Amino acid sequence: MTEPLRAVIADDQALVRTGFRMILTANGIDVAAEAANGDEAVAAVRRTRPDVVLMDIRMPQMDGLEATRRILTGGNEDTRVLILTTYDLDHYVYAALTAGASGFLLKDVSPEHLVAAVRLVRSGDALLAPTITRRLVERFARRDNVKPTLHRDLSALTPRELDVLRLLATGLSNAELAGRLSLSVATVKTHVASILSKLGLRDRVQAVVVAYETGLVSPGGTG
Repeated sequence: MTEPLRAVIADDQALVRTGFRMILTANGIDVAAEAANGDEAVAAVRRTRPDVVLMDIRMPQMDGLEATRRILTGGNEDTRVLILTTYDLDHYVYAALTAGASGFLLKDVSPEHLVAAVRLVRSGDALLAPTITRRLVERFARRDNVKPTLHRDLSALTPRELDVLRLLATGLSNAELAGRLSLSVATVKTHVASILSKLGLRDRVQAVVVAYETGLVSPGGTG
């Protein structure tokens, strides 16, 4: 990409927005707009068409979950949403991911990790952190409380693609997938891209959700 990465920061705390802006701009990322609530975030995205939105979950007027849904169903297919929260035990994790968020970060993230995460989410190669993957597993262990949100038919996938999806759902990187399956990293990337295309998914985060919701992967059986 030759054009600078553009971001919108949505958080109801001015100090948080200022800190994130300083970190991102210092690393060559253009902050196109800031928002103090969900309504402002949706309007800012429509106005500036950013690559990535740093979205706080808990905001007044409209929370980050509803703002994420409206952004990603409002003709902003190329925009990625990176959810911010104070606690990794936040019970909104599953809802945020199924709303279409491409990643999940704690607000006490280091500057280096923040910048890397924004760039990674933009590339579409985002991975769930191990703690978040475990959270999904725990959520799906209580399937009586879960209503499927990403209905997908896996019959279009080849046996090898199913293997890749099973392992991808455990949070493995492309390099780790390649080592596990004795494939090149380039081949793994091709398989992942094919899976996303066939299932109509935005990124690997949604692929993880689909793997659990379809029963391809089950808690305790992800080995």
